[in-house]
Amino acid sequence: EPGPGGAEAAAEDAEPAEPESPDQCLSLLPWDRFSAWLHCVCVVGFDLELGQAVEVIYPPHSKLTDKEKTNICYLSFPDSNSGCLGDTQFCFRFRRSPGRKVSLCCFLDQLDRDLPVYLKKDSAYYYGYVYFRQVRDKSLKRGYFQKSLVLISKLPYVHLFRTMLKRIAPEYFEKSEAFLEAVCSDIDRWPPPVAGKVLQLPIMGVIMKLRIPTYRDKPGTTPIVQNMHQADAQISMALPTVHEVDLFRCFCPVFFHIQMLWELVLLGEPLVVMAPSPAESSETVLALVSCISPLKYCSDFRPYFTIHDSEFKEYTTRTQAPPSVILGVTNPFFAKTLQHWPHIIRIGDIKLPGEVPKQVKVKKLKNLKTLDSKPGVYTSYKPYLNKDEEIVKQLQKGVQQKRPTEAQSVILRRYFLELTESFIIPLERYVASLMPLQKCISPWKSPPQLRQFSQDDFMKTLEKAGPQLTSGLKGDWIGLYRHFLKSPNFDGWFRSRQKEMTQKLEALHLEALCNENLVFWCQKHTEVEAVDLVLKLKNKLLQADREHLPVKTDTLKKLQTHINDIILALPDDLQDILLKTGT
Repeated sequence: EPGPGGAEAAAEDAEPAEPESPDQCLSLLPWDRFSAWLHCVCVVGFDLELGQAVEVIYPPHSKLTDKEKTNICYLSFPDSNSGCLGDTQFCFRFRRSPGRKVSLCCFLDQLDRDLPVYLKKDSAYYYGYVYFRQVRDKSLKRGYFQKSLVLISKLPYVHLFRTMLKRIAPEYFEKSEAFLEAVCSDIDRWPPPVAGKVLQLPIMGVIMKLRIPTYRDKPGTTPIVQNMHQADAQISMALPTVHEVDLFRCFCPVFFHIQMLWELVLLGEPLVVMAPSPAESSETVLALVSCISPLKYCSDFRPYFTIHDSEFKEYTTRTQAPPSVILGVTNPFFAKTLQHWPHIIRIGDIKLPGEVPKQVKVKKLKNLKTLDSKPGVYTSYKPYLNKDEEIVKQLQKGVQQKRPTEAQSVILRRYFLELTESFIIPLERYVASLMPLQKCISPWKSPPQLRQFSQDDFMKTLEKAGPQLTSGLKGDWIGLYRHFLKSPNFDGWFRSRQKEMTQKLEALHLEALCNENLVFWCQKHTEVEAVDLVLKLKNKLLQADREHLPVKTDTLKKLQTHINDIILALPDDLQDILLKTGT
């Protein structure tokens, strides 16, 4: 009988079961529910001889390679120059080691299906959510108590894990190991992270209520999770979001350049955020990545990056152009190492302005010598679009009227959303026209192919159906599109659209097959052809299940009935063989 190895350990030896629903699959083993939310919890401390070291990994069976542990160690502590006294929260992201076996329990893939594209898991990376405490302690040799509680997860739910750490970390530092065990066993009772449902997550006497968005939600809307009164003694807290950061607070130091920054992120340009602490660097990087939502940012991004990172050499080499990546850094050494990067954002301490920020010019890169340089954006980039003065006035007015930062963030998020949608709608419209007509789909031929994407044809559509239909912004939209079509963000977006449309064609082909009288067809053809058809239909059913094709359940049942009817019309010996092969 498997021990507490959870899905990850037991599944390496077992054949994957065919779970009927996420809930059934979750009841298979201890720690499966935990694994749906977190990979593990680590405690990183400071050892005088070893430096940073992972002191505890919980649950104990969780697997981390030496390289992953090293990355976690260095990324869980602020750089010494940050001088973070007291408690600090931030997050980081690092590459998973290649070649590791992934859990075979497939319910996690099912859960991913309903998520908006920007919240889908990237199996190549882990997030680390950190609560770091540094306080004076004369009883210790170093004179300081320094420790981090770190949640390692594949999920980008920044706000959820931040709220959770705020709740559990201070108590953990007082109570230690047994408390951590109790926290983990609470998480192992959570329902799976299903999108679109109001979830109730108990954690140490409090119930967190939240809703994970789905791809069907209207972009820019957040259904409110009501805080109902509990009949029992447990306190409940409703989370307004699972993943969003405070946009306005993050963009305050670079207030006048938000539109240019949106262009740089959209185009996948190399960007460095230089900040005084990991809290500011990680929040700013996450804000940048989210500003092109609902588009997914497809390049790498590191909310907090250190000189010890395993990708340090790869990302700072001068032998080739800087890669398409957004890095958040705090070490002054980076001001020198990355001064060849084309776009650098320098931010001071993030404080909400009590007065209207003054107009700030874009600074020249050659003026950036140290991390003490003035806050601002250092680049020679010329934006394609004219500046939108309206949004700046609206937010400035909000500052004067002492509008709450949450309300300012809502305005800013809506502005970015409308800008991104104006940009992407013409592309969506053109790509939809590459889909073959339904009358071209014949049940007796393979599904037709999508037409090729042609940059010239797309550009021709912009004159009558371009962004001017939804945006009043003037500027070189054509130049922006040309640049975007060469970027990793376009590549990722187009691949995802291609996949969706190909699956739609497969689904339409299945429906066309279901509407045919297949038994009658078999009567007019040889047994060999009938058997061949049965095998092809069985493969179609398997494909529909494996690739989650957008097919109605009735269609699949109808197809199964067709298969059974064809088999029953064949001679007994063939029936036996075909029924035995199952799927």
